[in-house]
Amino acid sequence: MNGRKRIALAMEHKFPDRVPVMCQLALGHYFLNTDIDTHRIWFTSDGFADALVQLQRRYRFDGILVNIWGMPSEILDEVISIEKSESEEVLTWKNGEVTYIPSDDNAQHYLKGKVLPDRADFETINLDNLDEINKIKGYFWNIYHMPYIPELNGNFLPGEIPDYFFKSIDSVKSRVGDEVSVHGEIYSPFTHFIELLGYENALMSLLTDPDRTHVILKYLTGVVVSHATATGNHGVDAVLISSAFAGGPFLSRDMYREFVLPYERKVTDAVKKTGTPVYTHTCGQIGDRLDLMVETSTMGIDTLDPPPLGNTDLATALEELDGRVFVKGNMNPVEFLGFKTEEEVIAHAANRITIGKPGGGYILSTACSVAPRTEPWKLELLTPLSEKLGVY
Repeated sequence: MNGRKRIALAMEHKFPDRVPVMCQLALGHYFLNTDIDTHRIWFTSDGFADALVQLQRRYRFDGILVNIWGMPSEILDEVISIEKSESEEVLTWKNGEVTYIPSDDNAQHYLKGKVLPDRADFETINLDNLDEINKIKGYFWNIYHMPYIPELNGNFLPGEIPDYFFKSIDSVKSRVGDEVSVHGEIYSPFTHFIELLGYENALMSLLTDPDRTHVILKYLTGVVVSHATATGNHGVDAVLISSAFAGGPFLSRDMYREFVLPYERKVTDAVKKTGTPVYTHTCGQIGDRLDLMVETSTMGIDTLDPPPLGNTDLATALEELDGRVFVKGNMNPVEFLGFKTEEEVIAHAANRITIGKPGGGYILSTACSVAPRTEPWKLELLTPLSEKLGVY
């Protein structure tokens, strides 16, 4: 049985030949553990696809998450210089803006003069013309992972889907064929909200003016539905809704119910209409809101951070969820980084396989992204372990 079929059965709560294995990797992990220039991984669709497939093959993962949109093929034509050192690459753009790409972390973009890109001002944002948010550099960078779209000259509208947005997905699929499950990622309405305003201001706005917050969230939900529907219709094997900031201690359970649940439900319902499975990635403490996450109509829950990162005990969560959604995650990525021996890695992963395997619907994974400096040998142990202990 191949990885694509294995994960499909797990998402349907059926029994594959064994527990599937699929970890999300931090971008810095690709930078450190492939032979591809960091700027090519970040800014070119084929470069990112090369990195995804290289490490999927090395770790024998059953699936690949494509979590950066495809890029315009000519975007690097706007770069006038690339300075490389052991610790970073520095790209200077024709307009004077600069992108710093550390060797082990996400790229950081600055306006001319090393000024951070701006975020929206909650009090003055024009609710009658929210299309204007795309001119806010901080929002644009953090959602689309590019400084601008050159050929559209700033007239790109949120929710618009250029053809090249799916180039990375297409490039991955051309390499793996039908052997590997390929998932596309979109950001939740609440994540868009956080990136639009900046984290602190966004969280404060929930308290200071919830009515205004709901107007913005409703608009952003339309943007996300466009992204999600287009992704679901593009032939991926699943759509992941990245809703990283919707767990505790960012949001209380009541805040989740008010500001996250109704909007994510609109997104999951839209994906389901495409016939594509949809699941949700939420970090942090979600043990107190698993029932609310199920109410979003998601088909699966990703991360389930264990203590001390979160508050989710895998056995307790599976009992509460009672087969209503599939589950992916729960291995502690911080502990994983610190392990020194094969025995430690195997014991940690074996515990999750033993708990998650009965009844099906479990995908072995770290709770959140594998840290950049996690040694590859640790990840190379996971699939052989599943082949030994995870067989149905």
